[in-house]
Amino acid sequence: MFTKVLIANRGEIAVRVIRACRELGIQSVAVYSELDRNALHTRLADEAYALGGETAAESYLNTEKILEIIENNEIDAVHPGYGFFSENAEFAQAITDKGVTFIGPPVGAIAVMGDKISARQAAEKVGVSGVPGTTNFITSASEVEDFATEHGFPVAIKAAYGGGGRGMKVVQSKDEIQGAIDSSQREALAYFGRDEIYMERYLTNPRHIEVQVLCDQHGNALYLGTRDCSAQRRHQKLIEEAPAPGIPESILTAMGEAAVAVAKGCEYVNAGTVEFLYENKEFYYLEMNTRLQVEHPVTEMVTGIDLVEQQLRVAYGEKLTMRQEEVQISGHAIEVRINAEDPAEGQFLPSPGKLSSFKSSGGFGTRWDGGYEEGDEISQFYDNLIGKLVCWGRDRDTAIARTIRALEEFEVRGLATTIPADIAILNHSDFANIEHSTKWVEEVLDLSGVKGNKIETEHGGNQLSIREAEIEVNGKRFEVSLSVPSPNTQIRRSASSAGASAAGGDGNISVPMQGTIVKIKVSEGDFVNAGDILVVLEAMKMENNIASDVSGVITAITVQEGDSVGAGDVIITIETAD
Repeated sequence: MFTKVLIANRGEIAVRVIRACRELGIQSVAVYSELDRNALHTRLADEAYALGGETAAESYLNTEKILEIIENNEIDAVHPGYGFFSENAEFAQAITDKGVTFIGPPVGAIAVMGDKISARQAAEKVGVSGVPGTTNFITSASEVEDFATEHGFPVAIKAAYGGGGRGMKVVQSKDEIQGAIDSSQREALAYFGRDEIYMERYLTNPRHIEVQVLCDQHGNALYLGTRDCSAQRRHQKLIEEAPAPGIPESILTAMGEAAVAVAKGCEYVNAGTVEFLYENKEFYYLEMNTRLQVEHPVTEMVTGIDLVEQQLRVAYGEKLTMRQEEVQISGHAIEVRINAEDPAEGQFLPSPGKLSSFKSSGGFGTRWDGGYEEGDEISQFYDNLIGKLVCWGRDRDTAIARTIRALEEFEVRGLATTIPADIAILNHSDFANIEHSTKWVEEVLDLSGVKGNKIETEHGGNQLSIREAEIEVNGKRFEVSLSVPSPNTQIRRSASSAGASAAGGDGNISVPMQGTIVKIKVSEGDFVNAGDILVVLEAMKMENNIASDVSGVITAITVQEGDSVGAGDVIITIETAD
């Protein structure tokens, strides 16, 4: 087995891989940015090395620095987690060229499936059909307009080299095309390092169904059941469950067999996920994610198979020890992604900050996969996933009830989370009756009154306290303890609106969260109407439109594109029309 594995990631997935390595007697090596010096994954790993920088581009996407760490520290394998380099063929090739094992599929499979266009073509070659779409990158707004003329609106514009809803924009009319193209490319570049995009027809009421596949280097391939990931906001998943409920067994089997066919068609190795859209008892191939999925724990809970362990064993060259007929699905599992977001009555606003108090729940059939502990800071520069609650039950109703109970036990202070919205989803009759779709949260679910409470972060007076810190020697991390003065009490409020200032309609436009201004759509002297989009704010890798709360003339703009802003900062002043 491998001796030393570097995890080229952060947060809960890095923690998950570190724990699997420890159970197998493998040394784990973490990497970290300036902001993650004392993050949970750096604390748990056997070794940790500095990447420098704050943003993902400056740190976790710094290929040169990661390769330098690999060369200097006798690393024999790299686990990419998900996001960042997990579906980057160039990175996998660079690792392989150094004689280091990439814990994932072969470079060729990543290249085929990482490009969503060639992935569609590969699926079609093995007889698996997808949603109508293009097989070329979008280069102009006119191409989207022509596609919509043939297939109708809405049209989905998607990142060609990404997934997880990042970079995906839905266009409802001709006037929205250029703005959606620009926004999709910005998000794709920020999260995946590439900005190529493509388009496909956007189904009106589908469910999002996944099939987990596992393939070894000896030609063996399995599917490990299905997952339903239909409870989404902004095309990103909130709640996942396994197996996918309410679908005839014959269709589930057909999906599984189609997924294996797609995997074998590109000579896939390691864990991967084939995604489908399901509507009116028909399913369409969507894409293949050539990595471990965020929602892999629900599959683990119903199959009893440790997917990260299997990834490590397969990458080392071991054969799968089970046959398809031996894969058994037991009970039902639900995973809830707990994000640092204020539900904000359906707006879902990023809420970076410090976990001043944090206690997760436990109990029978209850699992917590987290990337943070009490006292940790969740930065605007990274994904806002705090962790994942996973609950198993003997049937779906039991799993739902157990998940609600576990969510209600959570204690979180210092920032807002999606927990109130998660509870609203799980308590809704549409979810219980499997009548929800990928658009249900945003178009049907009533989240009126569901929002984050006032956020208070309290500290003591002028007393000294013992704090853990770390120092670096030649880029390697060491922990030390020291006495520091306690800061004064600080109290702040969570954001409640992406479109209005805190003053409530006085023309002083403030931002509701910490972030970076990526686009200013107006100029001083412009007349705007209430509701017009003024700027685009990026926070936690999501773009948020900041709108005017009044009609009037813009008299001052105090920010530029690229500026960082804090929650409550006034960025634009509007003289109201009388």
